[in-house]
Amino acid sequence: MSKRPVTFDSEALRSFVTGIELGSFVLAADRLGRSTSAVSAQLKKLEQQAGTDLVQKSGRHLILTERGEVMLSYARRILSLNDDASAALRAGVPGGSLSVGMQEDFGEILLPAILGQFTRTHPQVQISASITRNRQLLEGIRHNEFDLALCWQAEETLLFPSSQSLGRVPLRWIGTANFPVSEMLASGEPLPLLVFEAPCLMRSAATAALDRAGIPWRIAFTSRSLSGIWAATSAGLGVTLRTGFGLPASLHCLSELPAAGDVGISLHQSETLPGEAARHLKEAIIAFFAHAG
Repeated sequence: MSKRPVTFDSEALRSFVTGIELGSFVLAADRLGRSTSAVSAQLKKLEQQAGTDLVQKSGRHLILTERGEVMLSYARRILSLNDDASAALRAGVPGGSLSVGMQEDFGEILLPAILGQFTRTHPQVQISASITRNRQLLEGIRHNEFDLALCWQAEETLLFPSSQSLGRVPLRWIGTANFPVSEMLASGEPLPLLVFEAPCLMRSAATAALDRAGIPWRIAFTSRSLSGIWAATSAGLGVTLRTGFGLPASLHCLSELPAAGDVGISLHQSETLPGEAARHLKEAIIAFFAHAG
């Protein structure tokens, strides 16, 4: 008779994955609201179920064993299915359609991380997503063209009673690793800026920060899209000021330039917001940014 397969404990899997992703099982215990000893016990239980060591000591740190790497991959898939099933059962079976607008900066993270899971747990809901700039997003909310819109927080966003702040993120100067910032600052040569067409929050923040520091600048490139900004930056045409959202791996944050503050993130909802499905999507977006923070 064949041996029955092991049923892995889902809480042990979650402690294991959280500990590895945070780089510390002490931090995992804090994140999961458990004691460190309880998380350690779950890790031991998982290793017993797996019949092998999943982590090993390397100095003061724990690293994955070869079998632990295999387990991590499967554990993430198991937990993803578990969480999808849980969300689907809590959500019931709402139908209808939703229109979501967002800044281009959020497209790379929001589409797969939130909308992808939402469509799996709410297959009856049709979602249309639009990526555009703040002014168009706010106009869309004002005229009920979007059910939800994820924007950068500006003074005009405060006029929307349905607006909810999702926190603030630092602004970063971004360029190629070999862009000669120090040389330009030493010579007094105007710093070439790569920016969106005006009006733009980050364009204004960039020029204001440089003006306060007495650093000369010039607009070297303007674009209507973030992809255009990233392409120009990658080509070494200048530097840009953005957040870390959607930052291409080929670009780097530059430390030589003055701090430019931070920017808030706002979630807006239409005055005619649909029912249950929209509420669940709104909660998912809020939870994502709470976790990201």
